[in-house]
Amino acid sequence: MKKNDEGKRILVVDDEANLRHMLQVVLRKQGYLVDESVDGSDALRMAEQTAYDFILCDIRMPNVDGPEFIRRSMASGSEATIIMMSAYGTVDTAIECMKLGAYDYLSKPFKNDEILLVLRKAEERERLKQENRQLRAEVGREYSFSNIIGKTPRMRDIFSLITKVCDFKTTVLILGESGTGKELIARAIHHNSNRKKSPFVALNCGAIPETLLESELFGHVKGAFTDAVSDKAGLFVQANGGTLFLDEIGEMPPFLQVKLLRVLQEGEVRPVGAGSSRTVDVRVVSATSRDLARDVAEGRFREDLFYRLNVFSITVPPLRERAEDIPILAGHFLEKYGERFGKTGASLSPEALKVCMDYRWPGNVRELENCIERGMVLCERDVIGMECLPENIRQSAGISSPAVPAPDDCLSLKQAAERLERDLIRRVLDKTGGNRTHAARILEISHRALLYKLKEYGIE
Repeated sequence: MKKNDEGKRILVVDDEANLRHMLQVVLRKQGYLVDESVDGSDALRMAEQTAYDFILCDIRMPNVDGPEFIRRSMASGSEATIIMMSAYGTVDTAIECMKLGAYDYLSKPFKNDEILLVLRKAEERERLKQENRQLRAEVGREYSFSNIIGKTPRMRDIFSLITKVCDFKTTVLILGESGTGKELIARAIHHNSNRKKSPFVALNCGAIPETLLESELFGHVKGAFTDAVSDKAGLFVQANGGTLFLDEIGEMPPFLQVKLLRVLQEGEVRPVGAGSSRTVDVRVVSATSRDLARDVAEGRFREDLFYRLNVFSITVPPLRERAEDIPILAGHFLEKYGERFGKTGASLSPEALKVCMDYRWPGNVRELENCIERGMVLCERDVIGMECLPENIRQSAGISSPAVPAPDDCLSLKQAAERLERDLIRRVLDKTGGNRTHAARILEISHRALLYKLKEYGIE
């Protein structure tokens, strides 16, 4: 049995001195910190003064019995995991205790390994609960206003709009160029609203074939079409109670625009092939990089749907129109990738920062993030210099690519280029932990091209 190395603290509550002594010896050998109590009343007092990880508690005790102990412990806000110990004939009571909040129970007499196994299972449960708490906290940080970086008046206006609209079911249309962070705005609306405990479901309308998009959104019943071998819940049902984010809404085909309008008007969805509809409570946030007003005027997008989606609009400015935010955005990404790549405290050189400030950033914030990530991989020191910026950014400032020294033993331009390419691919793969999709993005080549080069150079 693996020994506990974290010094978990346990309270043993039982009026049998021999049992308390036996448990104390066994548990201390496993590294636990053990306290003892003779009855429930005394145990409650001790639990108020000390934060216990686990409490081993007998069911039949003087003054305060097991069920009452659990009730009072829960009422006090204790986070200790309670494990009941029951003698023959009290199993039903032990089950009652579990309904009240106890984690598990042991039937007396029990072997040492039994109690240790239950504790290990309880520790694993607590570890998973802690991880979930951390993940929820990270999600809260990721989509809080603090992660939508910006200090310009236009960004402050966006923060104000999010605050005003987040708790209403009003449909929101987010407008802006590709890479400006429209989905981040949508997630911020959801995670700062009263729907944050319900699902946030995202769909890129331009990434799903038209033949599958209807089923993806509204679901289908078994037999609705050839491949419908079972019922499938659509994204509207999956997002029930929460938020459905429809990215690139301008790419939605006309026949689905009609069905989407009906859902927004009636609050009901009908799966493909179904004979009836079901009610859903979904807040719809959509986004587009297209000029939807022009698409309406030219007949590519339904006017009635446009007005239904555009009840409340937020326009995210391109990065070139908020250049003052570039230094703090770059600092945010330097911190993010510095932690990931083990280069905390990294920075941009003054020359590189000036070039970044002057660059137009057609790919907006996403392009800046990729630039910083790439620079973190390539820089030898903790400073991203001009030589680590992508070539197109250097060229925009009239700076030519730095000369690359050829190996002393190589006079072939082709061999030197291949050797440099091979070494660079290995470095990027090492930094990305072997993630080829991630590496291809940093190398600015397609995933398919990277796979070809890996095969060509024999890189595993």
